[in-house]
Amino acid sequence: MKLCHKFLATIPLLFLLAQNANSNGSATNDSWPGENLATFRNLKVASSKKYMVATADELASKAGQAMIEQGGSAVDAAIAAQLVLNVVEPHSSGIGGGGFLLYYNAKTTQTTYFNGRETAPAGSYSTMFLDKATGKAREFNDVVRGGLSVGTPGLLKMFKEAHDKYGKLPWATLFEPAIEAARKGFIVNERMQILSKQISYLKDFDEAAEIYLNKDKKPRLAGELIANPKMAATLETLAQEGIDPFYKGQIAKDIVAAVRNSKINPGTLSLNDLKNYQVKTGDLICGTYRVKYKVCSMPLPSSGGITLLQILGILENFDLQNLNPNSKEAIHLIAEASRLAYADRNEYIADIDNVPVAQMLDKLYLRQRSKLIRTTRAIAKITPGKFANSAAFANKLAKVKAVEPPSTTHISIIDEDGNAVSLTTSIEYFFGSALSVDGFMLNNQLTDFALTPFANGKYVANRLRAGKQPRSSLTPTLVFDQNDKLLMVVGSPGGPRITQFTLKAILNHLDWKMDIQEAISAPNFVALNGAIELEEKTAVAKLKPQLEEMGHKVRVIDIVSGIHAITVEPNRELKGGADPRRNGVAIGK
Repeated sequence: MKLCHKFLATIPLLFLLAQNANSNGSATNDSWPGENLATFRNLKVASSKKYMVATADELASKAGQAMIEQGGSAVDAAIAAQLVLNVVEPHSSGIGGGGFLLYYNAKTTQTTYFNGRETAPAGSYSTMFLDKATGKAREFNDVVRGGLSVGTPGLLKMFKEAHDKYGKLPWATLFEPAIEAARKGFIVNERMQILSKQISYLKDFDEAAEIYLNKDKKPRLAGELIANPKMAATLETLAQEGIDPFYKGQIAKDIVAAVRNSKINPGTLSLNDLKNYQVKTGDLICGTYRVKYKVCSMPLPSSGGITLLQILGILENFDLQNLNPNSKEAIHLIAEASRLAYADRNEYIADIDNVPVAQMLDKLYLRQRSKLIRTTRAIAKITPGKFANSAAFANKLAKVKAVEPPSTTHISIIDEDGNAVSLTTSIEYFFGSALSVDGFMLNNQLTDFALTPFANGKYVANRLRAGKQPRSSLTPTLVFDQNDKLLMVVGSPGGPRITQFTLKAILNHLDWKMDIQEAISAPNFVALNGAIELEEKTAVAKLKPQLEEMGHKVRVIDIVSGIHAITVEPNRELKGGADPRRNGVAIGK
């Protein structure tokens, strides 16, 4: 473990205390826990000629950097960084969850995805989240806790497959920074303090409470040190023995016991579910933007890639470049394009086997959708588009909105060979199911399915079914020029807003020529299927009355993104940026 001692020794404790206590505030009634926590940091773009690592925490970014400095690949760096995030951001992601990894091979210019999203256990059934007495769907806050919501975790198996293909360093080396961080401890930041308080049922789960709460079961305060010896031991086992203990051995048995014996909402996860989990790989979903750019993102079961390409396909019919990026005119156009795309998303994207992807991304179709937008007036009622065979896709299945909390984390990396990783991972809600096993949190990803399986006499498309993966909003993305030269690596956490956070960074950089840090730091504004949301205490908040005059419903709220991105400049210089609303950092050399 020499690397780890040397690694942590480079970061003085007082500096950790300062850098980890950057966010403050409290949640409002109309936002998820974890919002209203941002204090903007004054960040400058990071520059490098060799490599760049951008993650949600400095310890994680330094872990990725340490791997590259030892000759590791982008995949090595991403795995090491994510394992550290598992330690210092247990509320957002980890080995008890899943994610999507996009990989770009600079030598061949080929791209591929690794799908490690959680799957519904074989014992799952469509009415699992219904109240037996009333037959109605239980509240999200009732079913999120405990074993019932736990899907089969895929993150570690995804990492193993990606490492087998594209890793350079020994598997065990990737675990060293996380093991050391778990053993020595990390400093609680204010964001984690607030989340620990707001997830009030954390105290009802003994192992999680032992690690993340004080003896009186009150939240650990910002500045306190949390060590996690159980996680350190788990990571040491995985480092030395590979992933078999997690999917077939003692850790698997511990996971299953915790889920099935949960004192709150026991679940159905079995040893066979873990043993039989399969990672999926394939081609990214790509589309052009303004002819000279190619944008590639995650295909199904993520809705993010399709929705992002739809919005861009609509917007390329307008001259955004000649508008002020924070003007009412620009926000109006982006909001309208987003509303149109999200209408299609809600109508058609759920069942992975039954989505009209080609029709949704057809350039003629998107041009026709763009003609619905008036430059001075909001569309009164947004409806999904129609295709020649729309009934085959939508009408036989009812639509019910699924709950999509805004947790998650994102990592962007480019290594010294020019290879890139865009990685978004999650345990779904803050602290997942609140079940901790051997030091790590288990996901509650099954609540990404619609909680009710039928509506208006029809089955819901995104209903819970054994072996299925629920619809996702994760939008890890790679952007290229028309000659397949890599230009951007980008992504963000944020629930259904993830796609729009990613969109913001892309538009600000490509259309408005902002450097990547400026693009990330710029004000957030979001339009899903309801009101436009404007980020409070920013320049766009004052546009509320003007947008309302155009017919929009508008809310001014805190909108806490977590964008981490890298751009490749014409001289091959790398520029990295981190979201000032959280604690991340971009590091290069």
